[in-house]
Amino acid sequence: MSTPTVREQFLVISALGPNPMELANVLSRAAFDNRCAVVTSRLTRHGETSALVLQVGGSWDALARLETTLPGLVKKHGLTLDVVRSAEQEVRPQALPYVAYVSAAYRPDIINELCQFFLDHRVELDAMTCDTYLAPQTGSSMLNAQFTVILPAGTQISWLRDQFLDFADALNLDALIEPWRPQNPV
Repeated sequence: MSTPTVREQFLVISALGPNPMELANVLSRAAFDNRCAVVTSRLTRHGETSALVLQVGGSWDALARLETTLPGLVKKHGLTLDVVRSAEQEVRPQALPYVAYVSAAYRPDIINELCQFFLDHRVELDAMTCDTYLAPQTGSSMLNAQFTVILPAGTQISWLRDQFLDFADALNLDALIEPWRPQNPV
């Protein structure tokens, strides 16, 4: 009789701090020191604050050790942390990843409208980035947004693309939706 393998479990840690390098270093070091592995991570800067989201994997006891070290790191480095247990992401072999790009004059309702469109069409949001900037020629506030979405199996892609482009035209958005492609194809 063979010994069953230890089932990997996951923590999702969302952290805020003023120094992005310190934030990434402290949390990745804590994961390593507690025999956990960083599975995914995203770091962004928002004004003077940096936000880091890590998915950390390991055995239940390694994750428990990591969880007990985090309050000390919060105090020592002045971080804000939120930690939740998470399951492995469900495999959806028939789902299709797409990316929607939007550029427009900034209005506070655009992100909400885009989210509502995808929600109404049963499209799952996988990732979203939005940035505002001043157009160099006019000084107008502009928005660039990128939504990585997962189309459910059976979605008629041409119909959804037409719906999305009609929606974008109605809101005066410059938009495009296309299949997701890996950044560094092998």
